[in-house]
Amino acid sequence: MSDITPSPILYPGGSMRWPIWRVAVAESSMQPALDPGDWLLVRRTMRPGRVLRLAPGQVVVARHPGRPGLLLVKRAARREPGGWWLASDNPGAGAVDSRAFGPVPPGLIEGRVLLRYHRGRRDGS
Repeated sequence: MSDITPSPILYPGGSMRWPIWRVAVAESSMQPALDPGDWLLVRRTMRPGRVLRLAPGQVVVARHPGRPGLLLVKRAARREPGGWWLASDNPGAGAVDSRAFGPVPPGLIEGRVLLRYHRGRRDGS
């Protein structure tokens, strides 16, 4: 998934965890901050199960509590008992966020967005 080649973190048993992910924005739930087609660099937790430090207002990538294979890009709105309240910037876009599933446990927060960029088109424009 990543076209960045940082040094991986090696764990006993030979598993690796890349500290940076490249993630594509697929839907409009985070407009106007993020548009479909934007790319994000995401700082992941270094150790599975370790909790990232977050502050309200930061954009994160998290696993959907009911569908762990689905990654969500949302804003960490506030800390609640049981986890973080994740909000969409554009709830009118039919967004799925904590209004639907409640607070997200910290262990399901995969990483914090570091920056957004636009990929150039292959024709040079």
